Amino acid sequence: MRNSQNLIAGKRKYLAGSILLLLISVTCVAFSMAATDDFDIARREVLLRKIGDETLLQSGDSTSRVLPVKKIAENEYQIRFENNLTFQPDSLVNTTERLLSNNPLTRDYVVNVLNCDNTGVAYGYAISGNKKDDIVACKGRKQPRACYMINIKFKPAGINTLKNGYLLGSLPFLAFIGFIIFRSGKQQQSSPVDQLTDALAIGTALFKVRERELVIDHNPINLTGTETRLLLIFAQSPNQTIERSRLQKEIWEDEGVIVGRSLDMFISKLRKKLEPAPNINIVVIRGKGYKLEVNS
Repeated sequence: MRNSQNLIAGKRKYLAGSILLLLISVTCVAFSMAATDDFDIARREVLLRKIGDETLLQSGDSTSRVLPVKKIAENEYQIRFENNLTFQPDSLVNTTERLLSNNPLTRDYVVNVLNCDNTGVAYGYAISGNKKDDIVACKGRKQPRACYMINIKFKPAGINTLKNGYLLGSLPFLAFIGFIIFRSGKQQQSSPVDQLTDALAIGTALFKVRERELVIDHNPINLTGTETRLLLIFAQSPNQTIERSRLQKEIWEDEGVIVGRSLDMFISKLRKKLEPAPNINIVVIRGKGYKLEVNS
């Protein structure tokens, strides 16, 4: 019987451990994806400065500065320059495509080159991960030297965000499923009380296990669930010392906590309920545990 209990308890612990491991794995995947996105965003900002640098070089300027890249919206950045410049549209298109093509967060974007004085659009184009959706015009017309700003707006990384949302959002669902499985496994586990259908004779007393009742001199005495499980262990091994650790393990481990002083309290309550039967007593075996003494 104890081996069967231990086997069932072992399966439940294995199942609970598997559910916990799954939750941890999903959490790690979700946050690792978020960390990867953060890295790609930081790398994208460096690439934007590189675009500004190559644009100046193509304009014949190798000394003036690319001003700090400004984030003007959630997915939109502005590249600014210290001095006036000129640019060739096809060179700018090629530069942005070459530098941004390897970043997973920069596959779809719109570029607008603005005049500094009136923020009018001097040139613009759109690049897509699907080349047939690219919008590029007037590539051969060189622009006059002037003050320009390059605005680049990226398509939101909706898929990655959605994946993270699904993964993190699934955690409560997985926890709920784990709880249901754990509880159903616990409810299906058959206890020693469920396995017994007959009453047990303890000396002159009758122990009705399933009814949680002790009958002494035809007088019924009600028992709690814990008292029933505790007395059953004693009744199955009368006049034998039962180790304290075994009682604690078999009575309370299924509740998730092994209690110390509670055992003494329930032993005391059982003693009082057994008092009407003078030939039955629970005695302390110092340093070991307890014994149900049954005298004929």
